[in-house]
Amino acid sequence: MDLLRLATDLSEIYMQNDKVEGVLLGGSVARNWQDEYSDIELFVFWKESPNDEDRKSPINDVNGRIIDYCPYEEEEWSETYITQGVKLEISNFLTNTIYRILDEVVLNYDTDFDKQCLAATVYDGVSLAGEDIIDQLKKKVEVYPEELGSAMIRENLDLGNRWSNREALLAREDWLMLYKVVTSVQSNIMGMLFGLNRLYVHHPAFKWQKRTLERMKVAPKKISISLPSVFMAPPEKSIRELEGLLQEIYGLVHREHPEIDLAKAIERTSFVRPQSNKSL
Repeated sequence: MDLLRLATDLSEIYMQNDKVEGVLLGGSVARNWQDEYSDIELFVFWKESPNDEDRKSPINDVNGRIIDYCPYEEEEWSETYITQGVKLEISNFLTNTIYRILDEVVLNYDTDFDKQCLAATVYDGVSLAGEDIIDQLKKKVEVYPEELGSAMIRENLDLGNRWSNREALLAREDWLMLYKVVTSVQSNIMGMLFGLNRLYVHHPAFKWQKRTLERMKVAPKKISISLPSVFMAPPEKSIRELEGLLQEIYGLVHREHPEIDLAKAIERTSFVRPQSNKSL
């Protein structure tokens, strides 16, 4: 199945509605990362709020089978359906809402992941219809603000108190809690790397991690191998790998953003919960 061709055909159906100003292809297909599990993500921009008929008419036109159909929430109408054996995820937004959210990211340096995901979609997305509108949106995000990068780094410097318990968790073989800590620290690392590389976060849970890391030029060597492999290595080796990566990343932060004070973050990251005095 040619997913891009199907997406293009669907965009033409949506554009038959006078309320629609543009259709943008997002997700893995837009980034040319698709595999046999990929679906089609379409972002439909409306000049006024769509009603149920507006949303369901394109689905009926392609004999789609609705899987999810969500009411308006968090400034979005969304639905998921299947046609021709392909799953479609549709995100409907008022065009004015998209303009405002992009301004919050690029002008106010808002680090909210959901807002950045929209910025990333506009940046990487493929215009299928409404080229003039989408070109205007793309111009808003074409230059990643240095201040947003700094904000992302600062927000992710603190790894939390549980990181200091890593040796105790290893010794106790407390794997569930240990890997919760590992996952949390990896998320912080990803946040710092996105800021260092001036890339908008494209998924709140860092989907397609390996592909994403391969795009990053300001990063420890072989990061696309070493960071994902933390989950496959023996636990103690994984912790040592994370400790080493953190030191390398702090070095990169110091080089790229010397204005950021790392002293407290390095001290907290290096701290390990002490063992009780065995003589007592």
